[in-house]
Amino acid sequence: MPIVTIQVTREGTAPGASSTTPEQKAALIKGASELLRDVLGKPMESTFVVIEEVDTDNWGWGGLPALDYRKKLAAAPTSSR
Repeated sequence: MPIVTIQVTREGTAPGASSTTPEQKAALIKGASELLRDVLGKPMESTFVVIEEVDTDNWGWGGLPALDYRKKLAAAPTSSR
């Protein structure tokens, strides 16, 4: 029984949205299940998918909180990315 955990930041992908939509979550669940079926031969009905939405202030990389890192990345010249 495969278990796939997908972590995303809790923010919308469209103006005014504050989280991933139910339709996006359904697409993630379907896509992850199909991937395990196609690559590993796992039956879709035995695959569990867990989507965890994490507040951006609880997410970071490059030694910075996520929003600060994004600001730094946006301010950097494109040649240094």
